[in-house]
Amino acid sequence: MAEIRLARLEQGQTKIKNVPIAVTPEGFWCCPSPVVFQKTLNKPKPASLPPKILVETKPTPVADRKPRAAAVRDDDRKGNADTSGYGASEVVHRASRPKVEKMPRKIAIEFGEAGTSDIKVVLVGKQGFSVKLSVHKHVLMENSTFFAIKLSDHEDSSLEIGDCEDVEIYVETVGLMYCKEMKQWLMKQNVSRVLRILKVAECLGFKSCMQSCLEYLEAAPWIGDEEEEKVITSILRLQSEGIGVSPVLKRVSANVSKPHNDTLSHIIELVLRSNEERGRREMKLVVLRLLRENQNVPSHASSADICNEIIYSSCRSCLTSLLFLFQQAAETDFSDRKEPVVKQITLEADNLSWLLEILADRQAADEFAVMWSKHQELAALHGKLPVVSRYRVSCITARLFVGIGKGELLPAKDTRKLLLHTWLEPLINDYSWLRHSCGSFDRKVVEEGIGRTILTLPLEDQQSIMLTWLSSFLKVGDSCPNLQRAFEVWWRRTFVRPYVETQGSIHQQDCSIIPQCEP
Repeated sequence: MAEIRLARLEQGQTKIKNVPIAVTPEGFWCCPSPVVFQKTLNKPKPASLPPKILVETKPTPVADRKPRAAAVRDDDRKGNADTSGYGASEVVHRASRPKVEKMPRKIAIEFGEAGTSDIKVVLVGKQGFSVKLSVHKHVLMENSTFFAIKLSDHEDSSLEIGDCEDVEIYVETVGLMYCKEMKQWLMKQNVSRVLRILKVAECLGFKSCMQSCLEYLEAAPWIGDEEEEKVITSILRLQSEGIGVSPVLKRVSANVSKPHNDTLSHIIELVLRSNEERGRREMKLVVLRLLRENQNVPSHASSADICNEIIYSSCRSCLTSLLFLFQQAAETDFSDRKEPVVKQITLEADNLSWLLEILADRQAADEFAVMWSKHQELAALHGKLPVVSRYRVSCITARLFVGIGKGELLPAKDTRKLLLHTWLEPLINDYSWLRHSCGSFDRKVVEEGIGRTILTLPLEDQQSIMLTWLSSFLKVGDSCPNLQRAFEVWWRRTFVRPYVETQGSIHQQDCSIIPQCEP
């Protein structure tokens, strides 16, 4: 490890600071750490006590001396020379530091073999400090199209580049022109820093560095959505440069002209057919959440329709399987294979509930209500099965009533009427089991949904359903949905409103026959 000496001269005072730097076998002298740059930006604050300046020098044998990169201010060279007279002993000098309005802020860095540079490049940063690079003209011209143009007819021994946004990275990028093992050096950096290097390399036309940065970004993991977005934005900017960015972009995009409909169908099928409870539960939540996020992304209506078709295809498959299982369970010798059939019924009912939830989120569940209301054979077989085998199927009916009550789906009047006629009685029969055995069952929400669904029908249909419910409620009590609020609304519509309307009509007629007084 070599050392770089940074000196600051302030009105007769000398402060020498040792800054560690690394030396590569190729002669690449790495720039000082970001801390050095940062400290040069800050003005020294006046101390309450006189500062102590420690100057320590140690004799070094001539044979052990090695060339080192000097990072000193030009106006400090004289001050450094004054310290050469000190011996091995420590010299402590106490003095009050005067206030200085403007501090010279300049760093000098030498690349390659010491004393062999043939041009100075001065980087002037926007932060108010500058860096002088002692470099080799042929190295810059061979690696950078920017320097090749600037230095082709440049006869002066120095070149100034002003308004550098990122001087620290600019110095590192110039240093990479001296580095043969660029990949190994980049491996020690993080993605954010490589993106900064890539930006400077693009400005300099440093093609080999840009290619190495792209190779790094193609292989390195991107942590988080924010970092991924930064990488993609930076890469897309390079597409017009003729640099091969496709390997990096392939991580986030595929060479296809249409959505992966088959892939979505395959994912849903894998989830539906899984027998591992925990994996099924977690992946159902993940897929449901991701499909919800997709709805917030602008897309063509055709892609949404295709997605709905895939889901409905799975719904029809599950309904067919459920009907077949009900038929098996209704047979006389069902007890011989009861356990696997009941397990499969539970699985298919859970699948249908999940698919219905997806459709309700996408506001596309009206067709599901039509399909479910027309499955009268399934409803007829429902009563022949033990309640422990069938009660989860009633969760599907309950979810439909909740959706209608919340306005998540708006099926036609005939569909709502048929749904209540076909599935309300099976739901009432399973209600006690739903309350005590289904953890996600919310009694108040379901009862409100059933009541609101009933109240959307014509008054005659409301009366028929309410009287049927009242008969069941008076027999089993809490084992039946409590629809008292809906019953009260129906009562007022049936008995109170006609009377109020009649009284209003009579009052209006009385007002019309009162003789008008002549003025």
